[in-house]
Amino acid sequence: MRVYYISGQRSGFGKGDSIALQMTNSGGADCNIVPNLNFETHHAGESSIVESSKVKAFEPCDARYTDYTPCQDQRRAMTFPRDSMIYRERHCVPENEKLRCLVPAPKGYVTPFSWPKSRDYVPYANAPYKALTVEKAIQNWIQYEGDVFRFPGGGTQFPQGADKYIDQLASVIPMENGTVRTALDTGCGVASWGAYLWSRNVRAMSFAPRDSHEAQVQFALERGVPAVIGVLGTIKLPYPTRAFDMAHCSRCLIPWGANDGMYLMEVDRVLRPGGYWILSGPPINWKINYKAWQRPKEELQEEQRRIEEVAKLLCWEKKYEHGEIAIWQKRVNDEACRSRQDDPRANFCKTDDTDDVWYKKMEACITPYPETSSSVAGGELQVFPDRLNAVPPRISSGSISGVTVDAYEDDNRQWKKHVKAYKRINSLLDTGRYRNIMDMNAGFGGFAAALESTKLWVMNVVPTIAEKNRLGVVYERGLIGIYHDWCEAFSTYPRTYDLIHANHLFSLYKNKCNADDILLEMDRILRPEGAVIIRDDVDTLIKVKRIISGMRWDSKLVDHEDGPLVNEKVLIAVKQYWVTNSTSAH
Repeated sequence: MRVYYISGQRSGFGKGDSIALQMTNSGGADCNIVPNLNFETHHAGESSIVESSKVKAFEPCDARYTDYTPCQDQRRAMTFPRDSMIYRERHCVPENEKLRCLVPAPKGYVTPFSWPKSRDYVPYANAPYKALTVEKAIQNWIQYEGDVFRFPGGGTQFPQGADKYIDQLASVIPMENGTVRTALDTGCGVASWGAYLWSRNVRAMSFAPRDSHEAQVQFALERGVPAVIGVLGTIKLPYPTRAFDMAHCSRCLIPWGANDGMYLMEVDRVLRPGGYWILSGPPINWKINYKAWQRPKEELQEEQRRIEEVAKLLCWEKKYEHGEIAIWQKRVNDEACRSRQDDPRANFCKTDDTDDVWYKKMEACITPYPETSSSVAGGELQVFPDRLNAVPPRISSGSISGVTVDAYEDDNRQWKKHVKAYKRINSLLDTGRYRNIMDMNAGFGGFAAALESTKLWVMNVVPTIAEKNRLGVVYERGLIGIYHDWCEAFSTYPRTYDLIHANHLFSLYKNKCNADDILLEMDRILRPEGAVIIRDDVDTLIKVKRIISGMRWDSKLVDHEDGPLVNEKVLIAVKQYWVTNSTSAH
């Protein structure tokens, strides 16, 4: 058998050494491949992979596409209406305009710093955009220092730093004991709120549009903080009902009182019973601040009146208002909300499936509380980390058709076993080498639960064509995730994930869309020297392996942990390091 070593990354921040991880050559695995995959970052070297037969080689895209986001392309966005932020929503390129090339890294690209250093420093070469350092200079968002950006932890509403701001919130919201675990940050900027919640064991899903604040979501992901490109516009958020323990807006410029309170109603949909909504900045405390904000006090007064009116209709209880911060709490059930049944302004949503949200129009309607035998609508959650492995209410109540408690627990056991086998293949899996991880077909979140660590996070993606809607279960476990259709590009920048896991994804999408396109999208969002784990039946994996042999990835097919007779196999791959205008991959 031929043995090849892969070169690694030109990283000024890695260890600068080369660690080749020998992968066991199991019986039945493909021998005409790379048996030694290097998962560590290190200085550049050379490798020559000889293919046994000709395959389609994908060419690099032009250098101008280094930060290409196919469904949030700036030039394309400007052709859509500006009202209600329609032009900032997802508008994917049609089939005949897809690039079908490899998106290059910019010159000088390096491996991001490891967490927690990455929270405060991002290499300039990875996202070379200085606009925010000027525009947000007095707000302490971001500073340019030599060859790095520094993030002091400031923000428009927390110039004294995110920690002190969160301390103020934590005086009202129980963040320390695991009651609050999942959070949504709307209009997140560079996601400092989410970054500083990490030490309190709270996981925030942050989103912001791709707009004039160039690269804010890209900065968040370079820092190692969960974030996606997104906006509150006319389409429902890609999250399930009752997902988040708290939601947050810090001067996020969302018109909460407009459109009959539609945006607040959407926050209410994704907020768990008993969850909290935080609003800081205008119009809170307008009587004191209207001059500093340079806005008419009558306008601010009306804005706050509308917000208070919608919050009352939603049956939220105001818990706190001090300075420029206000906090509301959603009731745990509708016992205290009976009076709104007779309120003509209370328009309740008619849909049977409140989680059917993909490209669905947002409505100004209230999502009803679910029926429950518990005092908490939808069922009570344990504190984290207990909730990670407890049976989630959506499972115990039987609300997911055909899924029993036994089947759920068996799924958990299987994923613990699979992840243990993955760690034997790649011993760096949970060392912090991979910070931003994506599971493209997450199911109940078993992969993420088995990997759970303060060193990493997993974006649990539940495909919109998946048979059972399991993302609600993922959130009930204290994990985070999103709905997505893999026939389209994901709402992120290139090179934002360190490791991608795909369990039976290609079987799921067989005859639905082109496998080439899915793999090219994986390549776009994967960092140079990032790793891929694809689990599927052997016939599917052989086809996938042939495609990726033209993609500057090095790969190895390995047997299922139960032996070569199992039809399910695992394809492991590492993306080679190369940058724009380089003649070949390293």
